[in-house]
Amino acid sequence: MIQRIRLQPEAIGVGMTSQRARDRLIERLRGHGIVDERVLNAIRTVPRHLFIDEALATRAYEDTALPIGHGQTISQPWVVARMTEALFADGVQPRRVLEIGTGSGYQAAILGALGLEVFTVERIGELLRVARKRFRSLGLNVRSKHDDGRIGWPEEAPFDGILVTAGAPALVDALTAQLAPGGVLVAPVGMGGAQSLLRLRKDSDGNVVQDVLANVAFVPLLSGMID
Repeated sequence: MIQRIRLQPEAIGVGMTSQRARDRLIERLRGHGIVDERVLNAIRTVPRHLFIDEALATRAYEDTALPIGHGQTISQPWVVARMTEALFADGVQPRRVLEIGTGSGYQAAILGALGLEVFTVERIGELLRVARKRFRSLGLNVRSKHDDGRIGWPEEAPFDGILVTAGAPALVDALTAQLAPGGVLVAPVGMGGAQSLLRLRKDSDGNVVQDVLANVAFVPLLSGMID
């Protein structure tokens, strides 16, 4: 079920940020293999142009990553869609989802629009402050924390789903430990341009099944915090 989003006039968009531009993006995503209608409807609904600098707004509905400052990017819509879709594959019905790397807040907003209980962690304070304003303006109930994402959010664990939006050489043990039995973790693993997007599912006995979804390129998952 798509959560109703509070749409102020600037969220509705015109021209290159209009609903028609969003609909064209949805057709491109369908053409590139995204099939979950819940995910497509969330991407159609959430105004991506509000999650980037106004100077780049006309590019918001291109299927490309865009800079958001501090050396970070808003992910390509196909990557957002594929990671989100992977949470629901094989009949999984997540309720509580942890995101590592809030960034612009767009991925968390997509999860929130899907009616999930969202927890998101960001190490760069300025990015998180701006993202929180966006969540409030859209009426999304997303819980967020300024912290080292490699630690996760242990006091709120376990989670039915975990999305990691930055790449590490290997899966982070602290995060896989916070995954509930039956839960799904999606993360880019590898260095530089040689990353693989992995989907890990933990069964009721704690055993894991791992699949490679795509080749991707994410910013690195770093330790520490920046105000």
